[in-house]
Amino acid sequence: MENQKITKRNGAEAAFDQAKITATVERALAGFELDKNKLLETIPNFFKNGMPASEINKALILNALNLTSVLEPDWKNAAGRLRLFDLYKDVKNDRRTNQAVPYDYEKFLDFAVANGVYDPVITEKYNPEEIKQAASFINPAFDLVYDYAGINLLIKRYLCEFGDRIVELPQEMFLTIALLIEQNEDRSIRMSQVKDTYEKLADRKISLGTPLLMNLRRPNGNLSSCFITVMDDNRDSIFYVIDQISAISKFGGGVGVNISRVRCKGARIKGIKNSSGGVIPWIRIINDTAVAVNQQGKRKGAVTVSLDMWHLDIENFLELRTENGDQRMKAYDIFPQVVIPDLFMKKVENNEKWLLVDPHEVREKYGREIADLWGEEFENLYNQLYFDAGFGKLEMFKFVDAKELLKRLMKSQVETGMPYIAFKDTLNRYNPNKHDGVIVGTNLCTESHSNVRPTKFSPKRIEDGKIISEAYDGLVHVCNLVSVNLANIDDDRELESVCRTSVRILDNAIDFTTVPVPEGSLHNQRYRTIGIGAMGLADMLAKNNVPYINSADFVDDLFEKMAIYNIQASIDAAQKKGTFGAYEGSDWSKGLIFGKRQIWFNANSKYKDRWNKIFADLAKYGIRNSQISAIAPNTSSSLIQGCTASVLPIYSKFFVETHGKGSIPNCPPYIRDKFWFYQENRNIDQRKIIEVMSRINKWIDTGISVELMYNLNRDIRAKDIYDTIMDAWKKDIKTLYYTRTIQKDGSSAAKEECVSCAG
Repeated sequence: MENQKITKRNGAEAAFDQAKITATVERALAGFELDKNKLLETIPNFFKNGMPASEINKALILNALNLTSVLEPDWKNAAGRLRLFDLYKDVKNDRRTNQAVPYDYEKFLDFAVANGVYDPVITEKYNPEEIKQAASFINPAFDLVYDYAGINLLIKRYLCEFGDRIVELPQEMFLTIALLIEQNEDRSIRMSQVKDTYEKLADRKISLGTPLLMNLRRPNGNLSSCFITVMDDNRDSIFYVIDQISAISKFGGGVGVNISRVRCKGARIKGIKNSSGGVIPWIRIINDTAVAVNQQGKRKGAVTVSLDMWHLDIENFLELRTENGDQRMKAYDIFPQVVIPDLFMKKVENNEKWLLVDPHEVREKYGREIADLWGEEFENLYNQLYFDAGFGKLEMFKFVDAKELLKRLMKSQVETGMPYIAFKDTLNRYNPNKHDGVIVGTNLCTESHSNVRPTKFSPKRIEDGKIISEAYDGLVHVCNLVSVNLANIDDDRELESVCRTSVRILDNAIDFTTVPVPEGSLHNQRYRTIGIGAMGLADMLAKNNVPYINSADFVDDLFEKMAIYNIQASIDAAQKKGTFGAYEGSDWSKGLIFGKRQIWFNANSKYKDRWNKIFADLAKYGIRNSQISAIAPNTSSSLIQGCTASVLPIYSKFFVETHGKGSIPNCPPYIRDKFWFYQENRNIDQRKIIEVMSRINKWIDTGISVELMYNLNRDIRAKDIYDTIMDAWKKDIKTLYYTRTIQKDGSSAAKEECVSCAG
């Protein structure tokens, strides 16, 4: 290849230099047991005289990905470094520096604040000496840990842009986030906490939820991952909630909305029979709102709409995303969620009839809001309705076979992956704030939930020719999320430290986030809900030579320790900063943890002394956060973290993700050495998954995004799906997220990534 030319990034021509390319490849392969010649020998296959230097790097990346296999998985990491070097070169040219690794945090910070890339609060909160000290924390070696999928996602979705170019480097992102997270801490300890937070983020011990990672350093960015609102049965509330959804979606939040209060199709409006169109037309408007108001241009908005199983519109609701039927009754961009009481499951077991009713008629005739009831209160009212309907005392009702209705739900799940399931009584039994409201549904990924209530409106009046009506008393669930990367945790001491930092990160974020809706700000102060989750469980199990199907005792121990560390950290924070607003009257104030008293922990826990200390400290200081743990699906953020998603088994030991711009090989991080200890979800009886989830669930105060996967090539029957759902309910699993099916043709029911949580 003598006398060949390349075109440099500035447009100038230069001689092709094999030595430079060899040096780049050697740098990308440093620390890996890979043969550089396998990559170098591909150059003559793609090189053309005058070829742009950037295209040479892209070709090397593609060929490194093609070399990736179970036996040599590190080629995808080498491809990641080559993609990183590409970023370095672009930023190097932009900053006009000769440094191969072009970090200069102080200079970049000045540029970012001056040009609106960063929120100026950072230079208002920290003086130049502190910024200089912070700059010394940056460790560029942390950049080298990403595989191609991880660094590519980080660059495309999270690094800040100016104009049409990326101007931020990964460690600048993590350091700036750390500075902002600790901005309100005591100055005597603040910089040490900045360093602690930075290192745990940069070293991939802690994964931030998408809004925190994407928005924290940007001006006016929402930091909260999860929102839940509720729609009342009147036009003011309906359109107010639709506006809430658009405001939340604009700033990148995922939304859950419960619609069970809205009257059914054919119900009376102002006494006129057959006036109501039911919930489906409103859901279609929600659907179109989610599409129209996208998440900062990055992704379309995402909304899960929940409806209680007793609602007369439930049968049409179950068909929202199926292909057959009246297209005017469809909503393909929302994520349906069914809220199921214990009584329904009992009637399914007993082969009994189930009564569907209109919530408006129940309000009018019985003076009760059935959508707000659970447990004994719900069952008492429902049994009365059941009796009265049998004697013709209700106008709007229908008896259906309970088991057949569950089968229709299951059929929809097999066809579309949905609806999600929320077990209402289980949610509320374990609700630490049951003194202050009710949980009516969950967030987009089903792991986060708390009390919500619809916004009320004062009577309309006219002032200066304008119609005035005040909105008041609403409550919208808000939760910030992080996940502990278990794949990168080495021992219990480190796990405790990571949990403590995670609690601090999320609690601090509550105090400086701007929530898109005022009802969310009220919720933040009232409950200070946070969600510490986990990812990389399959990797931790493999590292410890534990097969997933035999891991129940291992995870029971692991998540008990995490619960201890998280709760103790929140109690310690309460000692310094005070309790959440609605603490008095909560389960915490009554000496209840996970709905259980101290005597239960003495009989059932492995770490009795730690729990006894927690109960003593709780009685003395209270607790800072009303809900602390929630395990999100982490679909995309696990790519950045270089680990398996969430707490489920891997889908496949090795697979290739194909999209419009090429194919990316994917496999778990320890596959070469721990091949036999990675078990594939598609080949596991899902009741084994439920058992593992139930062990984790014991120590989680909100929920887990539990996905179920059925491989129809393994003679899965309807009874297997039925038994798994029943098993989940009986083992106090609070929610079920996606149901994925692998069809006999090899395809699978589509699953869309979580767009708001830690992934």
